[in-house]
Order: sequence, then C-alpha cells, then structure tokens
Amino acid sequence: MTTESSPLTIAQLAELAGVSTATVSKVVNGRSEVSSETRAAVEELIRLHGYRRQRRRSTPTALVELVFHALEGDYPVEITKGVAQVAREHDLTVGISDLHRDHTAADAWIDGVLRRRPSGVIAVFSGLTEAQHEQLTRREIPLVLLDPADAPGKNVPSVGAGNWNGGLTATRHLLELGHRRIAIITGPDSALSSRARLDGYRTALDMAGVPADPELIGRGDFLIEGGLAAAHRMLCLPDRPTAIFATNDGQAIGVYHAAHRLGLRIPDDLSVVGFDDLPSMRWAIPPLTTVRQPLSQMAAAATRMLLQLANGEELAQSRIELATELVVRDSTAPPPLS
Repeated sequence: MTTESSPLTIAQLAELAGVSTATVSKVVNGRSEVSSETRAAVEELIRLHGYRRQRRRSTPTALVELVFHALEGDYPVEITKGVAQVAREHDLTVGISDLHRDHTAADAWIDGVLRRRPSGVIAVFSGLTEAQHEQLTRREIPLVLLDPADAPGKNVPSVGAGNWNGGLTATRHLLELGHRRIAIITGPDSALSSRARLDGYRTALDMAGVPADPELIGRGDFLIEGGLAAAHRMLCLPDRPTAIFATNDGQAIGVYHAAHRLGLRIPDDLSVVGFDDLPSMRWAIPPLTTVRQPLSQMAAAATRMLLQLANGEELAQSRIELATELVVRDSTAPPPLS
C-alpha cells in the first residue's frame, strides 16, 4: 500500500480516484475534456501524495507565454517589445493572452497553457492562484511575475520598478516648484505599485513639513476615466489643488480632460505629473512631465530570468527592481500667484 510520503503513479491515482488511467493522464497533461469535479479530485490527490512522473519527458515548445491583465494603451506594447527582443535572440515565439482587466487568470486559461506547454510564463500586472502555480510547477513550466499587482508569493521570481522612489521624486519636484496643495490620484488599493507610489508621495510631503490632506488623495483605477473623475472632484474643492500627481500616465490624461472641462490651463493654473513615460506622453498638449518606468527593460529582464529557469539554472536573485527617473516636460510650473 502506498503511503502519503510516496509519490503515486497514474495507475495508483486512478485507483484512488475511481476513474480511468486515461482520465488521470488528461488531468496531468492539462487537457480540457475532464469534468471540473473529477479534475479537482485528481489534483487534490496529487497535492496530498505527489505524482511520480514517467521518465519520458515532453519537450516544451519554443514559446514564451505572456499574459496581461488588460491589452489597452501603450503599456502592453512596451512590455511586448522587451519580451520580443530577448525571444528573438533565442528563436522563441511570444504568445499573448488578455485577462480582460482581471488580475487572476481563469482556469480555462491555465488549461490552454498546459496544452501548449510553453518554455515559460510571464504574468504582467496579474498573477495566478496557488493551485494554478502548482499546476505549472508539476509540468515544470517556470513562471515570472512582471510589475506584480500584489506581493509575489514565496519562491515566485519577479521584476518591478522603483515605485516608492518614483512617488517621492514626483512629489519633490512639485514641492521644489513651490506647490503646497499637491493632490494624488492612486491606482487600485490592491495594487502593490499604487501603494508604493502613495507612500513615496506621503514621505515627500512629510519631509517637507507639508501635512497630507485626505481630501487631496483621490482613489483611481489606473484608467483615464478614473483619473478624470478623481481630478474633477478635487478641482471643484473650495481650496483646490495647484498640482496633481497621477500615479500612471492614463490617469494623467484624465486630469488633462478634467482641467479642460473646468477651464483650467496646464501648467498655468494646474501642474500635472504622471508615471510610466509612455511614448505618446511627449505628444500630449502640453507634453507631460512624468516618472519614467523602464517597461521594455523590465520585460527583457523578466524574459532572461524565465529562460534561465527553463534551462534549469538557479537565479542569482529572485527579485529585480529597476530604477525610475523623473522626466521634466511642459506640464509643470510654479503655482499661480494668489
């Protein structure tokens, strides 16, 4: 009789689950034609007992699976450029998935990945459930998180940017121009990058002896519409802000629209700072001052990490954080005279 400490074969798993060996094989190999109840039962047995893989090992396809929480705007384009650059050097193809603004991949997506058997998966501003990560691990498909939406799980490699320092630098720039009524539009509360940028903003204000006004903290969603709504509310305050730090470039464009609707000129009446430095921001009117996040370099670093893991190599470090820098253009100026 097999003990819990001994990995089971497909035949032993099938006997315990009361199903055929073909059904267990389909679950192990990520095929879809198995009911969700049966799949869950077999995967629970594998979790409890382990699975003794056959010596014959399938060869991964020459594919990097790149999954985005949303395929919108310039952000995914810059990420894809960085991944494609490294993929070309290694004769790999890049496959792209869209989670349609969901930060967690659905089971249907993971089933497709297991069928495709890529060399590895890069999840951008999104993540996998623990069960999905276990599925990839059992199939020896490495995973790297890029700009993770939340704190990476244990032993999950990740690449990010200096978000806290970026928030600090953006706010300091406005303080040095003479602004004291400085508002911020955050991203989702659940987003790690949003929380770090907000902490940088608060630190800069504290170091300058400027109290943080709760009315000047607008909750956004990293979308243009959210930036417009948050900016409009704050710009209608009796003592409105003279500057707004939008924690991504999309929300900064929303601020531009809100200012236009209210008859405010940028930067004469209102200074605006974004975050990302997407290519189109230099063509905004006026060109946007923003914090450059090196998206393509981050993506290239994540792809190199992934290929190291796919080749069975150990990573020198499981977390890489690239520096951000302020790019000053024409959307910031000293506050208007009272």
